[in-house]
Amino acid sequence: MSLAHGTPALVLSIFSILKSQKSLSQLDFASPNTALQNSVLEYSIAYFLMDLLHYIILIPSDVLFIAHHLATLYVLMTCRYLFGHGAVAVLGILVLAEVTSTCQNTWSLARYRKVDSVKAASVFEYLSPIFYGYYSVVRGVLGPIFVYKIGLFYSSGLGNGVIPRWAWMSWIVVIVVGIGVSVLWVVHLWIDLCREIKKGVKKLR
Repeated sequence: MSLAHGTPALVLSIFSILKSQKSLSQLDFASPNTALQNSVLEYSIAYFLMDLLHYIILIPSDVLFIAHHLATLYVLMTCRYLFGHGAVAVLGILVLAEVTSTCQNTWSLARYRKVDSVKAASVFEYLSPIFYGYYSVVRGVLGPIFVYKIGLFYSSGLGNGVIPRWAWMSWIVVIVVGIGVSVLWVVHLWIDLCREIKKGVKKLR
């Protein structure tokens, strides 16, 4: 399901932002949502609703992912149906979230199959440091920079009258928490990788 959402959402989000903004150096995070942006939001809402249902029915113990999906749906749905503004900010975050999805999905599939398949184990071993590095830069550097720009824009009052203070502040909180969890996740992956490398070095000795 993630494969059907990630890349299309990424491409459509980028295209919708490029089409609606005069300058990429000065994005208008309070501009009215365009028809295309609303369609991308609806597409993402449908995906997260279906994925949420999947987790609730099949993996109800995965509270973290369920909470993540609920929080994401809150941001997407309020942007689409309650305010009709702010899609540039929300879809910009979606771009940063989905730009790693193809690499992550490939890595995840290799991870699940590495015990049964030598090829999968080889792909997992090769891809892990590349994926971790890529993910770390996107979520740990680019994400916070973009969120800072969003916060600076709204806190200066440029969104007054179209997006209430409580709304954009709650969006920021949800996004920051999401980035924080992502960073913690990739840090643990780096730690596991370092342990595996140390084990390999010891075996060679």
